Amino acid sequence: QVQLVESGGGSVQAGGALRLSCAASGYTYGSRCMAWFRQAPGKEREGVAFIYTGAGRTYYADSVKGRFTISQDNAKNTLYLQMNSLKPEDTAMYYCAAKGGTWCPVSPVEVAYWGQGTQVTVSS
Repeated sequence: QVQLVESGGGSVQAGGALRLSCAASGYTYGSRCMAWFRQAPGKEREGVAFIYTGAGRTYYADSVKGRFTISQDNAKNTLYLQMNSLKPEDTAMYYCAAKGGTWCPVSPVEVAYWGQGTQVTVSS
């Protein structure tokens, strides 16, 4: 059973930074697409950053390019999202997500596993 557990959310002022972590367990082998999605109240869930673990390829939503960085620590089975220059519009629940196979990025309906989410609040 694959489990994803996020941590690192919180409240920060605009311009600040946060780092989210996602501890993954239950995977035994194989490359996969790992991602961070977010969902603000009244809005659809959107993918903000993706990484294909096999080759380390990364993909970002236009709204976060140059500010967010997704990375992985294979030894710790942990996914990270470094968020810099945060804006109030980045306020949302952030979810770690995973899908096996080579297709990456993926849409929310294609995600196989979700974490429980961690709240990020950016005040102006």
